Amino acid sequence: TLSERILFYTGKIHEIHEVRGKDGVGAVMDSMDLEREKGITIQSAATYAMWGDFNINLIDTPGHVDFTIEVERALRVLDGAILVLCSVSGVQSQSITVDRQMKRYKVPRIAFINKMDRSGANYDRVAAQLKEKLGHHAVKLQYPIGAEDRFQGLIDLLSMKAFYFDGENGEHIREEAIPADMLDEAKLRRDEMIEGIANVDDELGEAFLMDPASITEEQLRAAVRRATIALKMTPVMCGS
Repeated sequence: TLSERILFYTGKIHEIHEVRGKDGVGAVMDSMDLEREKGITIQSAATYAMWGDFNINLIDTPGHVDFTIEVERALRVLDGAILVLCSVSGVQSQSITVDRQMKRYKVPRIAFINKMDRSGANYDRVAAQLKEKLGHHAVKLQYPIGAEDRFQGLIDLLSMKAFYFDGENGEHIREEAIPADMLDEAKLRRDEMIEGIANVDDELGEAFLMDPASITEEQLRAAVRRATIALKMTPVMCGS
């Protein structure tokens, strides 16, 4: 489901099909007949997509516990992984299995908290579970605007801008100023984020001690990258 979206937004495919869709087309990355029939990934599949100047090689691994060995094969060659979590059920048993594999192969990862528009969605709770259940140093880089049926978009705490996704499939990205009633909370969360990164990155830590107010977005981005690759932190993002 996720790789279908990545391929759509990078322009590799021109329409989104659901994994268990009524039209019977199925997702691009599930090529086996059995996968389409059962609505799950069985075999890892690889493709690539261009995003700006970046060529992203994407490996879609199975999520089902019976096909864990396929994940194992893919993990040894990865530069990084996206750990997709549900905003309602949070860290599940399979997340723990895959997390253990990632740690074994020392794969840097980003956590993406999905399904923010479902009832019972709770971004902060799932981010806290990353710390409690998986022992990650989780740092939230985004802040959702609303949740459940009131989920509208997200605030990027690095650039301090609000993003909304319009159109039928959210393909039109609208960048705006942060809503006035959320500005104070966003500033608090930005400070919390900077502190979280400074705790594990020496360079940003020094800048933070000298003058926290003068820290630029470029410094933050570089620090997030360094700390993530060094396996010292897990950036947390959200969406639907």
